[in-house]
Amino acid sequence: MSMLKFQTVERDSFFTRLDFRPKLVMMAVISIIAFVWESPLLQMVMAFLIIIAALVVGVKFSYIRLVIMVMTPFYILLLLTHGFFNIDQVKALTGKSVLTPMFTFPESWWLIGGGMMSWEGFTYGVNAIFKTLSLTLVIPLGVFTTDVDTMIVGMVRARIPYKIAFIFSATLRFFPVLFQEIGMIIEAQRLRGLAMERMNPAQRVKVYAKVAVPLILGAMVKSQQLEVVLQSKAFSGSPVRTYLHESKMGIEDYLLIAFFVLLLIVATILYFAYGIGKFGGPI
Repeated sequence: MSMLKFQTVERDSFFTRLDFRPKLVMMAVISIIAFVWESPLLQMVMAFLIIIAALVVGVKFSYIRLVIMVMTPFYILLLLTHGFFNIDQVKALTGKSVLTPMFTFPESWWLIGGGMMSWEGFTYGVNAIFKTLSLTLVIPLGVFTTDVDTMIVGMVRARIPYKIAFIFSATLRFFPVLFQEIGMIIEAQRLRGLAMERMNPAQRVKVYAKVAVPLILGAMVKSQQLEVVLQSKAFSGSPVRTYLHESKMGIEDYLLIAFFVLLLIVATILYFAYGIGKFGGPI
């Protein structure tokens, strides 16, 4: 199994050549707006724009599809919980005393009889789905398009404590090793006669559950080795050091920062002054 990379973008583009600091601003602004907005329409538009931007800069469609597939059960749960049970919050947001029924279970049904899914709760669930999708995909939009070394230097230049930047870097470098360990463990089981392709999904889940024990033990050993290496090199976490890679911002980086700062200001004014972005608002 080849070592997986977090930098999955293979094509060179305007976005990949940007410094990591404007990408940090982009991720922060989009995350704030996604948290604040409650409008299903605006959340949907922002989620689709993020997906389009990710595809344009080279994030693989297979990754986006995998994220959506993995999150689908969670999305269904969001629709059900908000549609059936999020009554008080939806009433407070819409100002309605009675919600519009989407469908109601017959009273004679056991346990769920009389349960009602409201249109307002359903649409709020749609808002929650696209909110989580935006928050999930904006991170790889910034991380997958930046080399890890350049990313760490950019974080340090952004006045993020070096220890936090180092932990972030170590995590990005550590996960591919874990993926490689998983591949080696499964390959060893295949050599002992394990036929994964003949198993149903439930049996595969059991196999992957058994992989967790040696994987966790191996991760603990590697983390202890990393600790020994850091101690032997007298790691202090001081940002005063030399860097192999440089982090320089150009005019396009400043323009991108200005754009997202302006976007945050405009979105804030429209939200509080005109209700644009609120649940049940003009848009």
